[in-house]
Amino acid sequence: MTVKASNGQPRSAKPAATRNEALAKQYGGNHAGGWVGRLPASWVPYVQLARLSPPAALFLIYFPHFFGVILAGIIQRSPVSQVLRAGLVMFGGSFFFSNAAHGWNDLVDAPIDAAIARTSKRPIPRGAITPRAALVFTGTQAIGAASFLLLMPQGSAIYAVPNIIGTAYYPLAKRHTNFAQIVLGCCLAWGIVMGSCAMGLKPFTGGPFGGDYGSQVLWVEPSTASLYGACILWTVIYDSIYAHQDVKDDIKVGVKSIAVLFRDRTKPLLWSLLGCMGALLYQCGTLLAMNTPFYVVAGGGSLLSLGAMIANVELKDSASCWWWFRYGFWLAGGAIAGGLLSEYVLISLSS
Repeated sequence: MTVKASNGQPRSAKPAATRNEALAKQYGGNHAGGWVGRLPASWVPYVQLARLSPPAALFLIYFPHFFGVILAGIIQRSPVSQVLRAGLVMFGGSFFFSNAAHGWNDLVDAPIDAAIARTSKRPIPRGAITPRAALVFTGTQAIGAASFLLLMPQGSAIYAVPNIIGTAYYPLAKRHTNFAQIVLGCCLAWGIVMGSCAMGLKPFTGGPFGGDYGSQVLWVEPSTASLYGACILWTVIYDSIYAHQDVKDDIKVGVKSIAVLFRDRTKPLLWSLLGCMGALLYQCGTLLAMNTPFYVVAGGGSLLSLGAMIANVELKDSASCWWWFRYGFWLAGGAIAGGLLSEYVLISLSS
């Protein structure tokens, strides 16, 4: 059975094997409940490979794209119709990119996943999908994601290249560095760059990016850079907690992470990162002279939700790590989105 601790999060009383099975169904790539169970049996492994249920995987990629769209709308005082169109284009691109990224991640990580209890029942390790089929799936989803670049303003496609390279490298980063969460953060936060491009605002120029090819003048839109940095730290915070689910197994198989490096000292690091994240959100707001609701909703909401996550998560309890990752992620992402939306609505009403 599962009981709840005084802070409201689950404290499992089940045997370890049963807890691992439950975690695998939550985000281990083996979830088959709800709407997934109504699909044809041959589709289910691919839905699991893409992490479409629960949808946290899709939205951890879409949230930054959405942030970029709204921030560009604030900077440019863009009409609602343009924001809605760009938001829909980014959602479609995020859907296919998420599928491709998770397929690639599982393809590269298959030998490691097979050795870790929580991930051993993912589609590739358990034999539900062959590596060749996974590669074909990943390729088709990548093509689907690339097709949405055709719906974006001219010159946007080149901005996707750094993220494609970073996303391809990320599964390997876990073998090379303890700071793979930073690599992941840079990749996910890059959605802000693409969301900005979808609105026709180039977030930086120089070299092959924006302007004339080969320009030596580097320019970066400062509020976009601040939000990008904040989102990197947001990712590092929630993914470090997520990584604590598998610390013991990761040490055995040689997977590196901030969780493996810091272990019991992770929380002080996360508190420091949260402070820096709050400062970057504040800087983003002051650079654009945003109104009070942005600071209250985006700044206050994300700091409160992530602060509660850091304070209450039990890093040695996989169920606790999953619970706080799941809910803390949504609350913080929703807070940043809500703060940006509140500012966009205010400037739209005043113009």
